[in-house]
Amino acid sequence: MRSGLMWFDNDPHRPLEEKVKKAVQRYREKFGRVPNICYVNPDLLSGDEIRLKSVRVVASSRILPNHFLVSFAEEEK
Repeated sequence: MRSGLMWFDNDPHRPLEEKVKKAVQRYREKFGRVPNICYVNPDLLSGDEIRLKSVRVVASSRILPNHFLVSFAEEEK
């Protein structure tokens, strides 16, 4: 990952899928491509990762709560 977009969403009523969708949409607007990975705080996932359409959502202890780091991982091509 060379670049990414950090997205913040602390709305407790918005589901994870919608939060990721909004982050993906903003990434696409800014970088002109759809990201394929989104790192989130482990508290948001029951396991290590899930897939939402073409985006892998991965738990990372380096991500603060309510933050979403979206990017394009080359190995995911």
